Amino acid sequence: MILKHLALASFAILSLSACQTTAESKPTPIVNVPFTAPLASDFRSEIAIARYSELLNRADLSEEQQAKLYYDRGVLFDSLGMTTLSRIDFNRAIKLKPDLAEVYNFLGIQHTLMQQYEKAYEFFDSALELDEEHEYAYLNRGIALYYGDRASLAKNDFNEFLTHSPSDPYRVLWVYLAEAKEDNKKALEALKVNATALDESQWAYQLISLYSGDMSEHAFLSGISDGVRTEQEYAQRLCEAYFYLAKMHQAAGELYLASDYFRLALATNVHEFIEYKYARLELELMEGVDAS
Repeated sequence: MILKHLALASFAILSLSACQTTAESKPTPIVNVPFTAPLASDFRSEIAIARYSELLNRADLSEEQQAKLYYDRGVLFDSLGMTTLSRIDFNRAIKLKPDLAEVYNFLGIQHTLMQQYEKAYEFFDSALELDEEHEYAYLNRGIALYYGDRASLAKNDFNEFLTHSPSDPYRVLWVYLAEAKEDNKKALEALKVNATALDESQWAYQLISLYSGDMSEHAFLSGISDGVRTEQEYAQRLCEAYFYLAKMHQAAGELYLASDYFRLALATNVHEFIEYKYARLELELMEGVDAS
């Protein structure tokens, strides 16, 4: 039933750009893209939040136990898109236990999304001081540096992140995105070299094929549902696909298409994915450029 639904959904026609048409330009609308209903909130997360809230009212908890509960509840708030509530819990957690590296990592992400890059760097630095092997702090600091217009430093962090798992296509792609800001030709050459270490059976390898020019956008979109078993998996895959398609069109100067793809990434409702989080930031930055 789910797969039938996905197959039918893949032929939905969207014309998000049509409403943006002006007398100066007539952007081509996105058509025949895969689509699915926004991912619903997991009721189990809401139940867990209620349970953690009850536990936090107990008087016999140690500060370390309280900190862990605030952290766990903060992660759940974040996964549901309740960013302010999650940030409150994360700040409570580090006040009680200042050596929780993962909390600094989350706070760094949130400050990146608020475009408070210097503060974000401080949080990621703190995470890495506490745990120099915290590989995702390298990814997230790299992303903060990328959006803070420090592509060279971002590249260093993305390369460090890549060393922890050289077969991961997403890591290869972030290295490319940073390098392309400085020299697209060299970035493409490096992408193809890094791709030799990847597992071609992974769905995400298609992203590399798309960026390297070995796969058309049509073929990429047509294969998104291959191997998908659940609606959740499909929504997650679409979130990633739309974000990286947006980045590709953005680099080509096709800002209307990029904007539409970022909006499609947001429409999946996959709050915990970085592609969802940064699609919103991308749109804010694009709107800021338009306004200026």
